[in-house]
Amino acid sequence: MTEAYDPPLTVAFLLASYTPNAPAGMERATAALAQGLRQLGHHAMVLTAAEQPELDPDVIQLNTLAASFPCDDDTLRRAIHGAGDRLHREITATFDAHGVDIAVYVDALWGLGRVAVQHRARSVLATHVIGHDEDLAVALASVEHVIAPSSTVLDQARERDYDTDGWWVIPNGLLHEHPCPDEAAREALRRRGPIRVLGRLGAEKNIPALVNEARSLERPAEVVVADAGFETVSGAQGDEWSRCKHAAAHSPWVYLRSGGISWAQVPAWLAEAAVVIVPSRRESFGLVALEAMSVGTPVVCFDIDHLPSLIGKGPEAGGVVVPRAGGEHALWKAAEDLLGDPVRYRHLSRAAYYRTRDFQPTTVAELFVKAVR
Repeated sequence: MTEAYDPPLTVAFLLASYTPNAPAGMERATAALAQGLRQLGHHAMVLTAAEQPELDPDVIQLNTLAASFPCDDDTLRRAIHGAGDRLHREITATFDAHGVDIAVYVDALWGLGRVAVQHRARSVLATHVIGHDEDLAVALASVEHVIAPSSTVLDQARERDYDTDGWWVIPNGLLHEHPCPDEAAREALRRRGPIRVLGRLGAEKNIPALVNEARSLERPAEVVVADAGFETVSGAQGDEWSRCKHAAAHSPWVYLRSGGISWAQVPAWLAEAAVVIVPSRRESFGLVALEAMSVGTPVVCFDIDHLPSLIGKGPEAGGVVVPRAGGEHALWKAAEDLLGDPVRYRHLSRAAYYRTRDFQPTTVAELFVKAVR
């Protein structure tokens, strides 16, 4: 049973690159938290600088931030500087017009935390990643609360000499639900289903290296990638796509596709995979892994950042965690070994589903409200 709040809160999320169906964890996690808040009876909106594909009354476009997406950190930083006080006034006026109670800056730079405005609304910085010190230090000095999706982010912050006392861990939530395949369908997937990979075109997602090691694969693998609204340097995503295509040209069992998948379709697509591989070299949370497990699909990943904690170990594990030192070939081998073991596969599939039950939008939203109210 969820807790009722009277009067309801109005929560504004700020994320410069936000668009629905963006292939990025920050956007999807923001949408899930906003959905959970609405399900609890609160109001939630998103303020963004990105042009929206369709009219949504809960998404408000900032007109003073002149930036086109995708763009890199330096380009966005210059746009914020160029907007100056006009951006502050626009954000403040929007908060006033909608009676905002809580403002969530979804990142120090991309979530405009570095320009957090002085307002009666409580201010929250969501540190999905520990970014540049020049943004983070300013943001931390300007907000009242700090949240992070995992203890991994807190560890990374402490390694950079930030004081994390008082920070709250609020995990990312599941935006869409989809039923798990029944036992017979899951067994059929184990025997004949594809291995699937889903990610954005970021170097840390490590997709070209994974595809390059698929040459000895003897089962179809489907790899879907897409551009996000942000990139490390201009053109980086295009370069990553070229590397993916080059690797796939030498891997006959790999079907590579760009353009991504809509948020609503992601769980169904992952449910129809035999195994989902998450080849990331950095992962502060691991939303694709969570979504795969939520539909009973075991995950294979490296032992990096938050992924081992998310996947689990022993009888409660929802997948297989591979030592990073083994390289990308070890990910394919772990997947194929798992698919060849029906008893282990069935156990991991069931455990994967149950590991995700605490990540419902309302559960995460309740944790959020408790942290910042």
